[in-house]
Amino acid sequence: MSQILIFTGKGGVGKTSVAAAHAALSAGLCTSGCDKADSLIRNGTESGQFLLPEMEEGTAKQGAGKRANTLLVSADMAHNLGDIFQVRAGGRVREIAPGLSLLELDPYLLMREEYPNVNRAVASLSGSAGAALDRIGDGFMIPGFENLFCLLKIRDLYRSGLYDRIIVDCAPTGETLSLLKLPELLSWYVEKFSPVGRMLTRLLTPAARLRYHMELPDGAAMDELGQLFADLIGLQELLKDPGACRVRLVCIPERMVVEETRRSYMYLNLYNYPVDAVFINRILPEKTGSGFMEHWRQTQAGYLAELESVFTELPVLRIPWYPAEVRGMEAVQRFGGSIRVGADAAGISDLFHLPVRTDNEVYERTEDGYRLTVRIPGGEREEVQAAMHGTDLDIRIRNFQRSIPLPGVLRGAKLLSVEVEDGRLSAAFRLRGLHEKINDR
Repeated sequence: MSQILIFTGKGGVGKTSVAAAHAALSAGLCTSGCDKADSLIRNGTESGQFLLPEMEEGTAKQGAGKRANTLLVSADMAHNLGDIFQVRAGGRVREIAPGLSLLELDPYLLMREEYPNVNRAVASLSGSAGAALDRIGDGFMIPGFENLFCLLKIRDLYRSGLYDRIIVDCAPTGETLSLLKLPELLSWYVEKFSPVGRMLTRLLTPAARLRYHMELPDGAAMDELGQLFADLIGLQELLKDPGACRVRLVCIPERMVVEETRRSYMYLNLYNYPVDAVFINRILPEKTGSGFMEHWRQTQAGYLAELESVFTELPVLRIPWYPAEVRGMEAVQRFGGSIRVGADAAGISDLFHLPVRTDNEVYERTEDGYRLTVRIPGGEREEVQAAMHGTDLDIRIRNFQRSIPLPGVLRGAKLLSVEVEDGRLSAAFRLRGLHEKINDR
């Protein structure tokens, strides 16, 4: 079965380098790089002291040579995969080594060549306002839809079966969260149009023409909308399926980065995305030979301890500070060697098959009805708000909000209470009748 690994983190923490190293490891290209990294450890060279910690002999070679046909995808519009590998990359898949290919997603190219119907569906949905989009032409990108085209392409690549593993280098954290929550957000809006929207169109079109002098979308447009809705639901199912997709957080031991990583983990859990590991990059060695660097090492030690205490339920892998820029295949191979050594130190034998929690969103039967529990690690009661709006439960944490469409059995139910404790939000509902059972959404 194919696998999608998504890497995200605050800008400047080295997530592209970590994603590239994973891609090289996945493709089985790090054997020589690991040998060189292992040699640096054994010889104790000056650069080796900054590259990797001391390990038992042979640990850097565990799993070396296993090959999976791998595609490394950049979903960050500030692409730099070509810079790291020192090759020309772009909007077309390019194989750069046996079993390793690169793709820098170009949403405008995808819109024109692969998903022209998406723009047309939204333009039709907009009624007379959509006519303005048609006049602008096919080159117009609806604001915010860049992410949708990128996700659709990743989905199609996964479905193609051409690759054993797709590794996605995402934009900084805030943009990644916007990327991942887009399918659910758009499907929420689309659901308001269909099937109820289809009925309202039939009822309101004559009145709208007379009173507001505007055209509402016709039945054909609603059918296109239905296809878009199905695509969005499929995207959610893929991205939230821990058997198909995982998210990995990359950070460095600095205060602002630590705080952002904690919040990112909370928000990813709120939206029910499976996170299976945290990578702490650019860790200074114990013996730096410099008073200035020793001060920074001690500062890092405090943040390392904090990260370890926060992410107790996840594997936390440490990556030593690399002594040079990660540029070119050999540098990527060596960096991959340092990641494998970090995996060995964390007791991880298979970097690509880590355990993951599946209880981010759970419904339980109670005496009065049902209880919905949503994991929000690090969430505090004073910053969490929850309320019923129609058939949805709206949960807001700071500047992020998720509207959870409730199962059919809970439609019309009363929200009795909301509690936040130990990183979990618990919402209790009372049913109109106590004999009902949870239905599919």
